[in-house]
Amino acid sequence: MKQKLYLCFMGKNKLRRFDEMKGMPNCFEPMAETLSEEPFPLKGKWRTDYFRNDNPIVLELGCGKGEYCIGLSRHYPEKNFIGVDIKGARMWVGAKQALESNLSNVAFLRTRIELIERYFDTDEVDEIWLTFSDPQPNKPKKRLSSKIFIERYKKFLKKGGIIHLKTDSDLLFESTLEEINEHRYEMLECTKDLYAELPENLDEKTKDILHIKTHYEKLFTAKGSIIKYCTFKVH
Repeated sequence: MKQKLYLCFMGKNKLRRFDEMKGMPNCFEPMAETLSEEPFPLKGKWRTDYFRNDNPIVLELGCGKGEYCIGLSRHYPEKNFIGVDIKGARMWVGAKQALESNLSNVAFLRTRIELIERYFDTDEVDEIWLTFSDPQPNKPKKRLSSKIFIERYKKFLKKGGIIHLKTDSDLLFESTLEEINEHRYEMLECTKDLYAELPENLDEKTKDILHIKTHYEKLFTAKGSIIKYCTFKVH
């Protein structure tokens, strides 16, 4: 009985969050099926029509509760951040925090990552963060650092745009290094134990950013997982 009551409460809580998100000005939940008929209205217009500035745009793909978006936006008020995820109930946490903190340089987009190129135009995005993405052990083509996804990103990522990967997964990290080597992306930084061996040439702000911890990272590190990080450019 207690389990049923708990599940009922969780279900109602999710529905409440979904309803609340519909009225949040920093959240967008487009219907994927309509995008084949009409382009997403902010595609190519995120700066002019939403952020109303000409600052760089940074995406966090698979943002979960948006901890990285929120943390990055505080460190870089001169940049715009968009968290992307399909899990609306989790995203609600970050979206609500951003509103309560008056963070005008953060937005959230609820969609599947495989549809990401439908929402951004050529050269519209400057950086991408992949924070604790699903390593997809049995589906390598679905990894967010696979060539299939990189080709999607290249449709809207500026030439020389940067991709960051932060993960606890050896599988995802090693496969990403293989992708970087095979396709000759430009490696900028790489460490197999982020908190033990931060690159010496990093400035203090960047070090602070890398210490932002998501909900999942806190769980992983509590269990003794080693956090890996790399950043690279695609051409």
